[in-house]
Amino acid sequence: MSFLDALDMGKYALYVWGSFGVTALCMIIEPLLLRGRLDKARRRIARLNRMESNEQ
Repeated sequence: MSFLDALDMGKYALYVWGSFGVTALCMIIEPLLLRGRLDKARRRIARLNRMESNEQ
């Protein structure tokens, strides 16, 4: 069995490597999206704190 035969995955290469690709893409994108939501939540909390301190 050659290296190229192993990469072929018994004629399921498109499915296997496509699945790996989609999984890798999700693992890269998810932390970026989470960081964006965290920043947005922090800005909202800071804005609410400013509003609350201005009322007093």
